[in-house]
Amino acid sequence: MTRQPDPSLLDLHDALLLDLDGTLMHGATPIPHASEAVEKARAAGRTVVFATNNASRTPQQAADHLAEVGVSAQPEEFVTSPQVASRLLAERLDPGSKVLVVGGPSLGAQIREVGLEPVSTDSEDVVAVVQGWSPDLSWPILAEGAYAIRHGALWMATNIDATLPTERGMAPGNGSMVAALRHATGAEPMVAGKPEPGMFTVAARDSGAQRPLVIGDRLDTDIEGGVRAGIETLLVLTGVDGIESALRADPVRRPTYILPDLEHIATPFVLPVVDGDHARCGSVSVLWDRGDIVLDGDLEDPRVLRAVLALLRTRSAEAPWTGRLLGRDGTEQHPTDR
Repeated sequence: MTRQPDPSLLDLHDALLLDLDGTLMHGATPIPHASEAVEKARAAGRTVVFATNNASRTPQQAADHLAEVGVSAQPEEFVTSPQVASRLLAERLDPGSKVLVVGGPSLGAQIREVGLEPVSTDSEDVVAVVQGWSPDLSWPILAEGAYAIRHGALWMATNIDATLPTERGMAPGNGSMVAALRHATGAEPMVAGKPEPGMFTVAARDSGAQRPLVIGDRLDTDIEGGVRAGIETLLVLTGVDGIESALRADPVRRPTYILPDLEHIATPFVLPVVDGDHARCGSVSVLWDRGDIVLDGDLEDPRVLRAVLALLRTRSAEAPWTGRLLGRDGTEQHPTDR
């Protein structure tokens, strides 16, 4: 009997919910294999959704930016944290309510689109503050936000990402600016974007996906948001987090799969099989040994990582894993960051 080839990730899922920064590009620099992966997904008939916490661009501007790094996209393929934040505020506020925008023009445009009035100065009739990342965010704008929050305005943050990957490295993200207002006011914002699951549940529902896959580079946003939404997740090692942090993460931030990048999104993808204390993935395997994991294969082999993650889901389902990775000879193994 001829053995059937293993399915690819595109065979296993009907939609890709893709992060942008650190997954498809670094600022204006494309990440290798990302654009080809998007085109392969489309060619296979899969739905592509771009799910981003970036609050500095409208969906059209985000699509234009992706085009600059070689990724084709349409505005309707985006689900952004400003969209989610605006929807949430519109559900809570009366039409025409004044919302103080601590962010850029695109965030204000999104607020106006849902029937609310964006303003830049605090007043007695400001009922909410929405905060999103902008490269032009200044002290006067933050101060207006603090005044409004202190007089009782509802505070909504598009996201709380501490950092933002750029072509020069990690820059302060919206979460760093949110921390400034948190420190100044003692208040705690509602959060619209990742890691809240709403972005992914909205994306899956609106696209009609039954078996979506969340793909991103951050455990604390992309992966946690996917896990909380009950969706399988893929961590790519092209941005913030690496292998060590993924294996040691809280279960809510533990990815289903890890790959170096998106090069092999359409190639055969053997799945792990767990049998008690053993997990096998193709020709490699791992063994649970009193809290440690013994590897029969190279730690940098994605199949080994798949087997380790599958074993952790059964043996360390409720808590972070604290054991050691051991080779067959008993020597401790340490993954590289990428």
